[in-house]
Amino acid sequence: MQTWNHLYRTLATQRGQTFPCKLHGAFSLRTYADKAAIDADVTVVGSGPGGYVAAIKAAQLGFKTVCVEKNATLGGTCLNVGCIPSKVLQGVSLNLEKMMAQKSGAVKALTGGIAHLFKQNKVTHVSGFGTISGKNQVTAKTAEGEQVINTKNILIATGSEVTPFPGIQAGVIDEDSVVSSTGALSLKSVPGELIVIGAGVIGVELGSVWQRLGAKVTAVEFLGHVGGMGIDMEISKNFQRILQKQGLKFKLSTKVMGATKRADGKIDVAVEAAAGGKNETLTCDVLLVCIGRRPFTSNLGLESVGIELDNRGRIPVNGSFQTKVPNIYAIGDVVAGPMLAHKAEDEGIICVEGMAGGAVHIDYNCVPSVIYTHPEVAWVGKTEEQLKEEAVPYRVGKFPFAANSRAKTNADTDGLVKILSHKDTDRLLGAHILGSGAGEMINEAALAMEYGASCEDIARVCHAHPTVSEAFREANLAASFGKAINF
Repeated sequence: MQTWNHLYRTLATQRGQTFPCKLHGAFSLRTYADKAAIDADVTVVGSGPGGYVAAIKAAQLGFKTVCVEKNATLGGTCLNVGCIPSKVLQGVSLNLEKMMAQKSGAVKALTGGIAHLFKQNKVTHVSGFGTISGKNQVTAKTAEGEQVINTKNILIATGSEVTPFPGIQAGVIDEDSVVSSTGALSLKSVPGELIVIGAGVIGVELGSVWQRLGAKVTAVEFLGHVGGMGIDMEISKNFQRILQKQGLKFKLSTKVMGATKRADGKIDVAVEAAAGGKNETLTCDVLLVCIGRRPFTSNLGLESVGIELDNRGRIPVNGSFQTKVPNIYAIGDVVAGPMLAHKAEDEGIICVEGMAGGAVHIDYNCVPSVIYTHPEVAWVGKTEEQLKEEAVPYRVGKFPFAANSRAKTNADTDGLVKILSHKDTDRLLGAHILGSGAGEMINEAALAMEYGASCEDIARVCHAHPTVSEAFREANLAASFGKAINF
């Protein structure tokens, strides 16, 4: 339907007239209602690491591409309130004001960088909450109106959101004294006492940030170990010991029953043993809820095209990331697998390559995980517990950073490299690193596993000296030959 603005312009043009100054100014703004539908080959809903990468790759492959984003800036959780800002807070500065300023600067530069990449690759950015309004249609809704996109393919990359904690009413999380991971990145002052619910990846990362800045931090964890799911137990125990030495406290195998704000502003947290037992009340100035994330799949219009979610709120897809509607795809946190930015990026690229007729393949066993603390923890492949459970014959090779020359010169010798190989074939099955720079070193292990390397293959690759990555070579020597050289 034409708006009065559009009709007035049409009549004026037909009569050879121009707008009077006042009317021209009054009618110069163009709203969503004025906009015709956009035609696209690929429409990506969400601009997080999976979505924006997929959009750029699709455009590079020759698809006319649109990316719909509900937030004011591009980049999703990772760039705005996740991976990137949290890493800034793990920097060397102990000045909170400077750290927050640096965080804001980094986020602004990187989100602006995506906008530049979109322009450079001719990706059309549409602001609004994207919903699927048909098998070949996405509607972006804003306060100003709606923008309709008619599209051949739809890619859902809406990511995840913080999982609410059942023991705390939604209204109590005010992002001031009771905070999620988002609020923990923007605290205005260092709390005296901080309690973290959850000692998984996000909990220990944020807990260690505020502990380093001077807070007394206690992490309460339902499981019997730190580091979350997927971590090797030997590495977890060593990691916990190092964090405790730094000042963090842990209450493991403990469940939180609820939290109450007191009149003096402090928070009482009721806990008890996971197996059941006597209640205990802990008190803190700030309570951080870090029990994980859940897929952001609500209100996307999926039901309108017959797409049903699984029991964990995820979108079922096949090996090509197609939903039950063949031209509607999904990647990243909304599908099964680890909720990792780099996993979403890989899925985004191979998904659109599949749309273009290319091969679609990803080996999730070769997707690395990293905990960004000091020291870092990183792993890829199988844990020792998994190999035992699967009855796979294996060998173990270890090398401590205390025996590595570069770690010695850096005065940073905490941790070790642990390698798991197949007992019969020597193939690398898993790599687990606890130490400074583990997140960088793990990529060598991922590359080796992707190419099916043996531990001897790695051990025979010349590594520069002195570097901490020599510890990785030595651990592979120990796994393949039974003994390292320098330990």
